[in-house]
Amino acid sequence: MPVGHIRETMADSDITVPRPEALETWYHLTDVRIRDGRIIYYGEPLIPDRRLHRELWPAFQQAGYELKLANSEESIGTALVAIPHDQQTAHNGIPWTNLVLFGLTLLSTLFVGAVFWYYIPLADILSNPLAMLEAWPFTAAVLGVLLTHELGHYVMGRYHGVDVSLPYLIPFPAIFGTMGAVIRMRGQMPSRKALFDIGVGGPIAGLVATVVVTAIGLSLGPVEVPAHVLEQSESGESMVFNNPPLLDIIATLLGAQASYSDPALNPHPVIIGGWVGMFFTWLNLLPVGQLDGGHMVRAMVGKRQETIAALVPGALFGLAAYLYYIRGLSLNESVGLWVFWGFFALLIAYNGPANPIDEQPLGRYRLLIGLLTFGVGLLCFMIVPFQIQ
Repeated sequence: MPVGHIRETMADSDITVPRPEALETWYHLTDVRIRDGRIIYYGEPLIPDRRLHRELWPAFQQAGYELKLANSEESIGTALVAIPHDQQTAHNGIPWTNLVLFGLTLLSTLFVGAVFWYYIPLADILSNPLAMLEAWPFTAAVLGVLLTHELGHYVMGRYHGVDVSLPYLIPFPAIFGTMGAVIRMRGQMPSRKALFDIGVGGPIAGLVATVVVTAIGLSLGPVEVPAHVLEQSESGESMVFNNPPLLDIIATLLGAQASYSDPALNPHPVIIGGWVGMFFTWLNLLPVGQLDGGHMVRAMVGKRQETIAALVPGALFGLAAYLYYIRGLSLNESVGLWVFWGFFALLIAYNGPANPIDEQPLGRYRLLIGLLTFGVGLLCFMIVPFQIQ
């Protein structure tokens, strides 16, 4: 099929333009241009755009390019943009955004750990900020669990050749000192197997780290609550974090104590890292949108995942209604939490899951791993994660 002409800059003159056989079969090519290392094919698709991308993507991947579709302003139909893998995955040097967010989250978790979990007076921290370093075990536990979870995604993404970013930690100067961490996935998901492996890699890695951190925390014993904190809690309200079943199971297996009836004793702050790992693992396993559970279920059952995802917001709103009307809990006693996640699930369910190129079903081995991961995730679930007493 003839090509009108190829335009390129001097810097791009050594680029070889891939012309796979599938391109000639499914695309009426009229022009090719090279801009900043990217190859742009102009012409008219001979089949629907989605199928065109599915047919051409493997050949361009094999040639070392990520293929994207774009609206063409210079010809009829859709343009094809081939981006070299080394350009697609480049991180432009030092990942400053990731490092800055890590630094801010490090400070926020040290601060929250020192004030709320190690009971260091705020005045002492203001006069000597280094006093926050006493909370380093809490910070190491929380950030260790979260980063291990995200690195599980990162490693599996790299393994399957998917462009994934380093983790972005989210600082939040209250309760745990962070709102969690995320990674970005760019480019097309190659297959349901890759989607599943990337989705399940985070929960599995995070759960392993969670069990280790919880076991370490249980071995450290309780911490004493200062007298002035006890006086404040007796005269007002205090927040109580309930144990997920997995935490109690680990404590039972180790013969350790996970909670104390004596108000002057609290579990070691390192255990909070395990609690955070279990809590965020369960939330991430919700089978909606771009959450880990959404990726896994999309890979396991295909497009039927959207039907399952549509049920999740209603279930969360129903749980909030049960706690409010039947149990008589207030909005700040987990009711507001499930209302928020109901709306959040509605939003991400609307945006939909990742759609892989290769829709070949998973084998029994991966399906079994998925079911086991969801099963362990259920052991992290709490109807009432926290409440006011």
